[in-house]
Amino acid sequence: MKLQAQTSTHRSGVGLRQRQPTAMCLVHNEPMFFTIPTIMTWTRIVAIPLIIGVYYLQSLTVETQNTIATVMFVLFAFTDWLDGFLARKLNQTSAFGAFLDPVADKFLVCAALLILVHMNRVHVLIALVIIGREIAISSLREWMAQIGAGKSVAVHMVGKLKTTVQMVAIPFLLYDGMLFGLIDTRDWGAVLILIAAVLTIWSMVYYMQKALPEIRARVK
Repeated sequence: MKLQAQTSTHRSGVGLRQRQPTAMCLVHNEPMFFTIPTIMTWTRIVAIPLIIGVYYLQSLTVETQNTIATVMFVLFAFTDWLDGFLARKLNQTSAFGAFLDPVADKFLVCAALLILVHMNRVHVLIALVIIGREIAISSLREWMAQIGAGKSVAVHMVGKLKTTVQMVAIPFLLYDGMLFGLIDTRDWGAVLILIAAVLTIWSMVYYMQKALPEIRARVK
């Protein structure tokens, strides 16, 4: 009986010790959902209904709606750089933040493109190319990460250039007028979004070529 009691106590102690790291891990990871960088990332998702809502305010003129939507898009898009900077500066990087950041970016861009399509400022084919590429490459990266070949489809300069052009084109098209009386954002936006679509296809082909050896190896 004494041996059994000791064994039971020993097992309970082991169980307690085994459960403690899990509890500590949960306590440690819980704040990562609500750090300053992740909150800023969340704002890009919250921004979507706000930008859409601007165009339902009938009391505003079209020019005012365009101006407010453009300013909001630029400010929220700026958080993409700011949240990464703060995460490194405050030592608050996390796996959740790394997951949420690109998701928020894609939500914001896709929502803006759908608004522009609805307002006949972007051709639906261009929007389909850009949105379709985001879905395809995101799925490809997830699969490549699962098989341990994520580095093969890491972000390339072509992808960064596409994102830069795209993030200039969208606010231009949202503004849809003369900026400072000098720049016709409607024309420049139309040209830039077309360039972004070309770069989108180019970057997709590049990533697919990088992933092709792994795809062929697993088909065999």
